[in-house]
Amino acid sequence: MTGETGGAAVAGVRVVLDLRPLQDPERAPLTAAYLEGLLGALDADPVAGESFAFLLALDRDDPTTDRWPSLDVIGRRLLPPTRALRAGALVTDPFLLRGAITGAGWRAERGGAAGSVYFAAAGALPIGSPIPVVAALLDLAPWQLPDAWQRGAFARFGQKLRARLLRDAAAVIVPSRAASLEVRRLLHVRQARVRVVPMAPRAAFRPSAAAGAEAERVRLGLDERYAVYAGRFDAREDLATLLGALAILASETARKGVPSWPPRVCVVGATPDDRTSLSRAAAKAGVADAIAYAPALAADRLAALIAGARFALEPALADAGAVAAMEALAAGVPVIASAVGALPEAIGAAGILVEPGDPVRLATAIRAVWTDDALQATLRAAAGARAETPRTWADVARETRAVWAAAAGKAPLR
Repeated sequence: MTGETGGAAVAGVRVVLDLRPLQDPERAPLTAAYLEGLLGALDADPVAGESFAFLLALDRDDPTTDRWPSLDVIGRRLLPPTRALRAGALVTDPFLLRGAITGAGWRAERGGAAGSVYFAAAGALPIGSPIPVVAALLDLAPWQLPDAWQRGAFARFGQKLRARLLRDAAAVIVPSRAASLEVRRLLHVRQARVRVVPMAPRAAFRPSAAAGAEAERVRLGLDERYAVYAGRFDAREDLATLLGALAILASETARKGVPSWPPRVCVVGATPDDRTSLSRAAAKAGVADAIAYAPALAADRLAALIAGARFALEPALADAGAVAAMEALAAGVPVIASAVGALPEAIGAAGILVEPGDPVRLATAIRAVWTDDALQATLRAAAGARAETPRTWADVARETRAVWAAAAGKAPLR
């Protein structure tokens, strides 16, 4: 497909990388997880000539010390904190980053590098960068849902500036074919500059995770039959439709021979504020008893919980990468999701897709997979088939290196 990378070996480049999301992972969990997975895979397979310059916030601890011993880290630059500026950081960061990366690529070739790039995985891009910019655009919600992300003059101007800088980037990496279409439609990035590099599930998410499912279920006090929601709790998600669907199911009479009616959903990782808000909305919808709560879990525990679920739920209004769905499928569990963004291409025949904002259809899908053992077994088999050949972070690292090398002006090595 146009824009996808190949598997040729590539020469290493000097990469300037903003790692501030690793210092504050709760603020940007998707970016932090992406950086963790990518850097871990790069460290596991070092390339001659490759080196890194890390950008970090000076008021936070450095999470990179002794973290990736095989990476050649040539320096760390400390940036003043801008997160307190909130939307204003969208305007100040481009100028701050330009100064921070000036000189970072100096004499990179003398060290064996094929060139230098600035890799913008954290969302902030430098203005007038002295070296080529490669941007990993993991989320398109700021432009798909402007009412939520572009409130106020600073936010609107900041996102317009960010869109302009993305159009000027040497390459824009997106995590799905759907995102490649959206980045061209919404941001007018040239097709020739868009590269599709899907993300990967964490290593803990595999069918063998089911071995710990029973212990996790008992630990959390769940019934033998349960569903899991392990997504976000912001405007990207369609939790109102999920509560509406659960209200429809709760109004129905108990199904003969079907345990645990109405369906119960275990919601994972909600902050105290998110849990309060969701609990209030669930009580208003009359489905407080249909929601169970689990704290944020380590990857192995979350994988076990999902592996034991009847299905995972991903009701969404925007999802460029479908990471949560990808991880559920890697654990061999079918997914009921909204037909938006990357979710259709990630799920395929291993789940059921419904239009967002339609609680009746979502209730129909939940009812079917909850009550029909044959249907659930068919979907689980499809999920298991996908899990047999999982995408890995080594794949992501290899394909990302190819984009860096091309942006640095060097062709892949033969």
